[in-house]
Amino acid sequence: METFSKPLTFASDGRTIQNYEFAYRHSPDQDAARPVRHPVVVVGAGPVGLSLAIDLAQRGQPVVLLDNDNKLSVGSRAICFAKRTLEIWDRLGVGDAMCAKGVEWNVGKVFFGDKQVYSFNLLPEPAHERPAFINLQQYYAEAYLALRAAELPNLEVRWKNNVVALEQGADGVTLGIDTPEGRYRIVADHVVACDGSRSPLRALLGQESKGRVFRDRFLIADLRFVGEGIGFPAERWFWFDPPFHRNQSVLLHMQPNGVWRIDFQLGWDADPDEEKKPENIKPRVDAMMRQALGREVPYELEWASVYTFACLRMDSFRHGRVVFAGDSAHGVSPFGARGANSGVQDADNLGWKLDLALRGKAGAALLDSYASEREYAADENLRNSTRATDFITPKSAVSRLFRDAVLDLASEHSFARRLVNSGRLSVPATLLGSPLNTADRDSFAGAMVPGAPAADAPLGNGAASGWLLRRLAGNGFAALVFDGPGADEAIRALRDGAEGLAPVDIVRLPAAGLAAERYDARPGTTYLLRPDQHVAARWRTPQAEDVRTALRRALGFGA
Repeated sequence: METFSKPLTFASDGRTIQNYEFAYRHSPDQDAARPVRHPVVVVGAGPVGLSLAIDLAQRGQPVVLLDNDNKLSVGSRAICFAKRTLEIWDRLGVGDAMCAKGVEWNVGKVFFGDKQVYSFNLLPEPAHERPAFINLQQYYAEAYLALRAAELPNLEVRWKNNVVALEQGADGVTLGIDTPEGRYRIVADHVVACDGSRSPLRALLGQESKGRVFRDRFLIADLRFVGEGIGFPAERWFWFDPPFHRNQSVLLHMQPNGVWRIDFQLGWDADPDEEKKPENIKPRVDAMMRQALGREVPYELEWASVYTFACLRMDSFRHGRVVFAGDSAHGVSPFGARGANSGVQDADNLGWKLDLALRGKAGAALLDSYASEREYAADENLRNSTRATDFITPKSAVSRLFRDAVLDLASEHSFARRLVNSGRLSVPATLLGSPLNTADRDSFAGAMVPGAPAADAPLGNGAASGWLLRRLAGNGFAALVFDGPGADEAIRALRDGAEGLAPVDIVRLPAAGLAAERYDARPGTTYLLRPDQHVAARWRTPQAEDVRTALRRALGFGA
């Protein structure tokens, strides 16, 4: 198991973390006469691979995590982590560290030219433990996950282990792995490819991602301003056609450690190597500061990159015993923070299903449901990402005219604000039509339909009493039962219906208050939640056979 030397801690600064090198260690597998078999091998130690490996290890599964490098990310990369991702990381034991370090924000502002068009609040209702988003450089997120992984005795991280060969058979997957000491092989019951947008495993299987490539370029600059604070609040600011960067767009985010990230749209003809040179970044930043603050502000350039992007995905996320998650399965533009967040939600969807399949407690359809559910979520993200990109970077005079007219109207008319798209920000998919859902028999109002992720709420009178999703942070199925007439019957039905199928953790809640409001609850109302906290079924008063049928369906056995 990888252990950490003193320099890498929760208190480490960004430079230390980006420069930290994990030690390559020889594995006994490299000396074995025949390939050693493992239940699960995860490939890629980014946010998605680390999250999945931790999830599986916490469920008691032995996990091998392979990475071809021995360092964390360099530069901010993914920085906006959404409320649902933070809730998943709470269950994995890293949410508090992420939120303590990250910059919380709920408010975004949109500008057109030199005026503010409008602002919006992504979390307008009170009483949620986590904010709509935190901004946190990807290397910090990876560091906290890597530290958590090192605490788990059944999770082995192998750095500088590069998968170069893959052979899939009926009963396992054989991987060929290059190391500084030469090549060796292992066999896995299941392999999960979390190896990024250029996924070597995808290529080894002869698969590809298909979609649309956008002919545009953007510059990312991570800056630390020197001297007085620059006066921008912890909000997301997006400019269309600002005076300091005409005919293009600019995005500004605050990050921890006094670092600010600015994304400048450049156009397709920009030279990436030239644009990321410090002497070419400075005029853009100086012009922005003169416009915003009336003066230039000295700064240190931490990192710069020029990127293009595409909206694409694999046809299928599951190929036998090899499963794809995160950027290896799907890619989106950065507008809306959908990449890393959807990848962590992939891991959250897959972990419990893979665990039950390995234990022989799942139906044949359960692993297939990972692919169908997350392909559905990917399509939703791709639609939103493509629409945002088309609005931000219009490709014809007519579409530019429409966009600018919408922005002109948005400052005065609410209908136009709904048409403005500076990147509709990431929200978790409601898995409508999932084969694991049980359709409603009773009448309900609100958003907590079968397939929806469970909404948080304070338990009792205020946050001091605790939070619902914290109470649901176990690894198995759970049920919410709202007190009053019918609650005892519902609990008996849950216990009788679950017998012989799966343990169900029962959480009893008052039939009044925010939780009851958010779940449209009456006395006796019952919600069955999957291990990933999505709603599997709900009833006003369940019978044991209702529970048994819903659990069988949620376990992949069908009705």
